[in-house]
Amino acid sequence: MKITKFGHCCLLVEENGVRILTDPGIYSTQQNEIKNIDIVLITHEHSDHFHIDSIKEILKNNPQIKIITNKSVGVFLEKENIAFSILEDGENYDANGVLVEGFGKDHALMHTSIPPIQNTGYFIANKFLYPGDSFTNPGKQVEILALPVVAPWMKLLEGIDYALLLKPKICFPVHKAILKQPGSTHLIPPKVLEPKGIRFVVLEINKEYKF
Repeated sequence: MKITKFGHCCLLVEENGVRILTDPGIYSTQQNEIKNIDIVLITHEHSDHFHIDSIKEILKNNPQIKIITNKSVGVFLEKENIAFSILEDGENYDANGVLVEGFGKDHALMHTSIPPIQNTGYFIANKFLYPGDSFTNPGKQVEILALPVVAPWMKLLEGIDYALLLKPKICFPVHKAILKQPGSTHLIPPKVLEPKGIRFVVLEINKEYKF
């Protein structure tokens, strides 16, 4: 599997010739230029994960693309007459031989006074878990984990504990565009995770990594 990070939570995942883009949001623009994408996965409706103008640019460059998301995001796509398919918790999709599974129902709690929105995490090729804004446990062995490290809805220790729970072979930080400097989000996790056999890798923007 090859993974290229464009920023925040926007990733290009390549497996067996299938090219999958995750969460094109407002904190990255590289996705607006890329071509030959097969699938876009959108976990939820927040603008740092789902930017409708970016979706329109991606469609211009990739008219054959298939957008996969949940009903909550689908409401916004319908308003723009953009075609999409639903893939939610407990469902799966065969992307030209690459299995994509949906896990989780709700975004992590922002505050007790705010009802949670829908969030669907996606597990790709029985290897890579991209949870979106949640700490959903898929109940399966995870080899590679996109690990949220900073957000209004979490503490860093919660992200570290999530990695300890899932025990992936490798994890890399996502959801950190709001930081000017990475600071402890890059320093603390490896101190805790690597002694437990979990490799912590910081992905450089626009650099392809093979896992």
